[in-house]
Amino acid sequence: MSKTQSGTLYATIWRWHFYAGLLIAPFIFLLTLSGAFYLFKPQIENYMYDQFYQVEDTGDRIPPSEQIDTVLDRYPDATVTGYRPGEESTRSAEVQVMRDHEATTVFVNPYNGDIIGELPQSDRLFEYVSSFHSEFMLGTFGDRLVELTACWTLVLILTGLYLWYPRGQKNKIFGVLIPRLKKNKNILMRDLHVVPGVWVSAGLTFLIITGLLWTGFWGANVQSIATNSGTGYPPSVWVGNAPSTTVQTKDIADVRWAAQNLPVPTSDIQGYIPVSIDDIVETANDIGVHPTYEVILPTSTDGVYTLSAFPPKAKDEATIHIDQYTGAILADYRYDHYEPIGKLMAWGITVHKGLEYGLANQIVLFILCLGVIAAIIFGIVLWWNRKPDHHIGAPKIPQGKTAKGFIVLMLIMGIVFPLVGLSLIIIFLLDWFVIRKVTKIKTFFNS
Repeated sequence: MSKTQSGTLYATIWRWHFYAGLLIAPFIFLLTLSGAFYLFKPQIENYMYDQFYQVEDTGDRIPPSEQIDTVLDRYPDATVTGYRPGEESTRSAEVQVMRDHEATTVFVNPYNGDIIGELPQSDRLFEYVSSFHSEFMLGTFGDRLVELTACWTLVLILTGLYLWYPRGQKNKIFGVLIPRLKKNKNILMRDLHVVPGVWVSAGLTFLIITGLLWTGFWGANVQSIATNSGTGYPPSVWVGNAPSTTVQTKDIADVRWAAQNLPVPTSDIQGYIPVSIDDIVETANDIGVHPTYEVILPTSTDGVYTLSAFPPKAKDEATIHIDQYTGAILADYRYDHYEPIGKLMAWGITVHKGLEYGLANQIVLFILCLGVIAAIIFGIVLWWNRKPDHHIGAPKIPQGKTAKGFIVLMLIMGIVFPLVGLSLIIIFLLDWFVIRKVTKIKTFFNS
């Protein structure tokens, strides 16, 4: 590549990095901040709801059915939707109910049946944190905005690494891997933006990809491809034939990513006498389901009991469907049944949430979040210090043809991440029909 071509490519990538960063930096900042807070959900909730969670182990527990009856005696108009026995001997049991069209958790002492308290879903702090982190609390529009932010952050990482690469400066460390703290203000701000950005780039890419798996567009399509690629769920999942149904497990229960598209079997109606919740809990214990599981109750005459385990480690995940009349296991889907890509994704998601490796996992990701926040803040300060009065401060648009390498990169990003492709079309239309046509706007964007 000639020096002219190289210079054109560098200027093009710099300009795109500048604008992408300026536009999405606020969203990255908000996602990073909320993600850093969400990492410590277990500790924060244990502190906030300690009065609900903790009970004294006094020996034998009363049956789950009696615990549920106690709740229904207190709330006769409630509908029970789920039951969580608790993962430790000193942890309360939880009965999930619907009251006045609102999901509520009723905490029960499993040793004597006393009701400890109740907590509406809408009063849980991390319901809001989760909603903000996943969709900015804006529903489908917010979900797409989060996905777009994540995808363009990948563009920022790739273009940033290209700009950072130390051309012709062998064995240079300062300004590349270590900030030059004794240089002038602009150089210091540049290094405090670039160096943390380089250090966090790999970890941030990991968080983006694992986070994208939960998005409503790209994530949903990847999930469909992963579960409908010709192999589907392995036959060993089913006891008997796989069900022919359009109902998926995610429609009836909150389950792990790999099990969300698992078809839901139906119960074989036999005399309309369902088995007791006591039998379901006993089955769960007998087959070794991780004690973090919840039992989701059937909602129709041919519905099933669903066991959904949300353990800290991916290897303990389980989604199990049980016939409500016979108590027979109809489907048993666990980590060992996942395809290799499913296992990788399951592990990636638990790491993303700071669960897989406990406190060490949380600390590493928190440091990573601090690095991202530092790169954003110092990047904005750097731009503000350098910005001239007459335009936004973007690098001048390079003369001549756009570098082929950059065009290929954007085409690949647009194909792999369709929302990036759509946004590129919008950007080019704005550039062609607005920015280039209006002199003041053209000057402002330094085009």
